[in-house]
Amino acid sequence: MKQMIQIQGLQKSFKNLNVLKGVDLAVEKGSIFALLGSNGAGKTTLIRILATLLPSDSGSASVAGSDVSVDPDRVRRAISLTGQFTAVDDVLTGRENLVLIAKLRHLPQPQRIADELLERFNLTEAANRRAGTYSGGMRRRLDIAMSLIGNPEVIFLDEPTTGLDPEGRIEVWNTIKALANSGTTVFLTTQHLEEAEQLADHIAILHEGKIIANGTLDALKRLFPPAKDEYVLKQPTLEEIFLSIVGGKE
Repeated sequence: MKQMIQIQGLQKSFKNLNVLKGVDLAVEKGSIFALLGSNGAGKTTLIRILATLLPSDSGSASVAGSDVSVDPDRVRRAISLTGQFTAVDDVLTGRENLVLIAKLRHLPQPQRIADELLERFNLTEAANRRAGTYSGGMRRRLDIAMSLIGNPEVIFLDEPTTGLDPEGRIEVWNTIKALANSGTTVFLTTQHLEEAEQLADHIAILHEGKIIANGTLDALKRLFPPAKDEYVLKQPTLEEIFLSIVGGKE
């Protein structure tokens, strides 16, 4: 498989604080890669370097075949970044938000682009409503749709489900899975282990500036002692109970 992201020996410090201490990673094309870590582990710093928003101190990183420090313009044309908080304009409608971004990118037929993305993200019925009236899940789906204008090869999602309720989280999960199925490479950061378990083809754990585990979910499970066979009555999770009561879909 083609590697869309390659990182070797990446380091970054802020004054006397060493945030990244030699990070090595590789992300395959069309995969969902999850980077786990607690607050302050360096997840956002790493994404900002990969998105050309922050220079590294040493090491190398390339995205879609271009070095982030040597050819940042080419990298920017190949990527999109969605932060922890949506970039949606609440005053504009969903369609107007999409048309605005398409025009800023100087793309032809912005209305057609908006209509296609509204349909793709199941937002057609809400297209002419102000985005400020959208639910959290709808706002995040619109935000991701805006990020896809211009067909980026790689999309960075920095804690994409922050602040969402269970229904909103599942909406976003389904959107992320559809992105990968369409060939987009997804690099996401999260503090939620369940989120990585549900979505990721490959998982890395960043702790105190270093990658301490890296592999598929099955590979990571093999790092721990085998579970004992115990026969217990499985109880539904709180999330399952909530979704069942409100009629949400799995």
